[in-house]
Amino acid sequence: MDTFYNIYSSIPKPVKCKGSIDTRGLRFSRAMIFAIEEINNNTELLPGIKLGYQIYDSCALVPVAVHVAFQFINSFDPVFYTGNNCSQSGMVMAVVGDSGSTPSISISRLISPFNIPQVSHFATCACLSDKQQYPNFFRTIPSDQFQAEALAKLVKHFGWNWIGAVRSDSDYGNNGMASFLQAAQKEGICVEYSVSFYRTNPQSRIQKVADVIRRSKAVVVVAFASFGDMKILLEELSREPFPPRQWIGSESWVTNTELTRYSFCAGAIGFGIPKSAIPGLREFLLNLSFSEVTTSSVLTEFWEDAFNCAATVDKKVCDGTEDIQNLQSQYTDTSQLRITNMVYKAVYAIAHAIHNAVCLGKNVTAQCNKLTKLEPKQVLTELKKVNFSQNGYDVSFNANGDPVANYELVNWQKHESGITEIVTVGLYDASLPVGKEFRINRNITWMEDSAKVPVSVCSGSCPLGTRKVLQKGKPICCYDCIPCPEGEINNITADCLPCHKEFWPNAKRDTCIPKPVEFLSFHDILGIILATFSVLGALLAIITAGVFFYHRTTPVVRANNSELSFLLLISLTLCFLCSLTFIGAPSEWSCMLRHTSFGITFVLCISCVLGKTIVVLMAFKATLPGSNVMKWFGPPQQRMTVVCFTFIQILICTIWLVVSPPFAIKNLTTYKEKIILECALGSAVGFWAVLGYIGLLAAFCFVLAVLARKLPDNFNEAKLITFSMLIFCAVWITFIPAYVSSPGKFTVVVEIFAILASSFGLMLCIFAPKCFIILFKPEKNTKKYLMSKNQS
Repeated sequence: MDTFYNIYSSIPKPVKCKGSIDTRGLRFSRAMIFAIEEINNNTELLPGIKLGYQIYDSCALVPVAVHVAFQFINSFDPVFYTGNNCSQSGMVMAVVGDSGSTPSISISRLISPFNIPQVSHFATCACLSDKQQYPNFFRTIPSDQFQAEALAKLVKHFGWNWIGAVRSDSDYGNNGMASFLQAAQKEGICVEYSVSFYRTNPQSRIQKVADVIRRSKAVVVVAFASFGDMKILLEELSREPFPPRQWIGSESWVTNTELTRYSFCAGAIGFGIPKSAIPGLREFLLNLSFSEVTTSSVLTEFWEDAFNCAATVDKKVCDGTEDIQNLQSQYTDTSQLRITNMVYKAVYAIAHAIHNAVCLGKNVTAQCNKLTKLEPKQVLTELKKVNFSQNGYDVSFNANGDPVANYELVNWQKHESGITEIVTVGLYDASLPVGKEFRINRNITWMEDSAKVPVSVCSGSCPLGTRKVLQKGKPICCYDCIPCPEGEINNITADCLPCHKEFWPNAKRDTCIPKPVEFLSFHDILGIILATFSVLGALLAIITAGVFFYHRTTPVVRANNSELSFLLLISLTLCFLCSLTFIGAPSEWSCMLRHTSFGITFVLCISCVLGKTIVVLMAFKATLPGSNVMKWFGPPQQRMTVVCFTFIQILICTIWLVVSPPFAIKNLTTYKEKIILECALGSAVGFWAVLGYIGLLAAFCFVLAVLARKLPDNFNEAKLITFSMLIFCAVWITFIPAYVSSPGKFTVVVEIFAILASSFGLMLCIFAPKCFIILFKPEKNTKKYLMSKNQS
């Protein structure tokens, strides 16, 4: 007699549950029977050992699941059994089931103290991977942790960041949605609402959930719900029209063909267990005799429901003439064998574990010790090691009792005939490297039969040149778009980034362009005007020198110290020309040249004026009786005075250039939007020492000129020098605040203007009256006239 072991399953249906029979669940139980009979007829797997079974129904309710667990623990009579040789003394080796996560949790907690292994085909809650709480639990379907991560990546892949979330108020829905929301948060996805419900909730609760979906702005709805719960929700939604929604479904309902009758769900996508083929299963399902049906209350209920017959007055009597071969039902539909294959694999996993525990070898030569007393704990231990292939499908478990996660991406596509079909459009393999797990290999049909990916965002992408500002009290996906701050751009739809210090945003603020470089150039109108006046001033000085040279023997020229006058005209010419060095792009040499040439030429000029002033004073003293002062301030002393004063300025400039000379810089602070090329002073002390020395000489000259202003007009030009120095001092006193406060190139303009104004002041005040007499009043250019003026 063959040795006999029992396998228990909590799939339909000895207990009378509320509602109609789940024909898909009936197919699961029949697939388990098919697998057991296939194993019992296999000469290589468990030769000489028979497997039996008992099937119970948990009704997807925890109280019923607990009752069921106590039933098979206490070895109640079987409902289904195989053959005529089954012994009631068969030992319970394992449990297949339950379909739901919550009932599976209850069953596992009850049977784990007995070390009875439990292999579920459809319980996907990630919590069941915890071996501390569920040490006896295995499953042939992947954990929801993988599915949740896959769904989050799917949502991210299509650019949806504003979604709605619906879940079953159960361990399956709550844990699955929690995993999804955690993964979604990492992907930057925001959730407008997250609602839960359960099939046993009052109708008002279901209606409230449906109203939330109808009123929401989120186009995409992720539903992590069981088939039974989803069916009730979709039924409620079908009662009133609502805006189109793109449904993203979990495995529990998105691969169930019964729900495809809800046309507003057409275009739904989600992940499902890969389709499979089980040879001989369809024939087994259809090979259901009427006599076999009548012996089972479960099959009787299925038969009556499928063919609308019963032993009642208002319906025809079931008599066995019904044709199951042409029956269109989830029971007979083997085109989408997904979870059914998980049941099939679960039975074979248990069989291989028993085989490894009692048999040696895995082929026709396998020797099995039928006298071995096998304990469930041994099967539990061997289940952790199983690794085989059945019908081309690999079966193994990791340390948490989970298989390798493989999913198909399925899409509900509506055909012209109006029938919605579940089509595989892609794959997801969690064992592949990060970034390569997801692959779409077929076109997807979206909601409303559209080929265009729907848009579901709280706020659209910000245009280039703007940045996001979160809306108060709303998730991070809701924001307003405002222009980037000054000096920043955004060309990658992320945060605004500052431009390099030498660049500035364009008008759209989406790219950085080089800042315009500004300096006083010869092409600027202002530069042209100043250069023109500079050249004109130099020409005027040269012409004046020419006039003086031509009339050098005349009394006017000779009476006003012609040597100092020529030297003054030369220095004025240089003063006019030195202003040209301030125009053009600053360079290392031009910066040093412009300040030093300005300082030296002006000191030379003031020294000459100072010399002329001293000569006037000395000349007046010399006319007094008994005075010989002119011998102490003759031409050699005058030249020496000019040289000494000028040498001091040369010495100051030399020290400045050696210690810390001026240099060209790019001024990036005065204006944000442009670069100012200018000369840095190097040493501010050197610059102000040069100006201070010029000011000191000018003040000294001004004082002497004031003292000599009432001397006889014929002998000196004291009044003219007084006016010229007054203009000179006024110009340079106003220069200081104007220079300090002028921005950019206008600093250079102020400096040039001061140079030209003071130079023209000296030129016109000192030489214009003399030139007027020489050229237009020659009758006054005589010694007699000068002497008569003096005598008067």
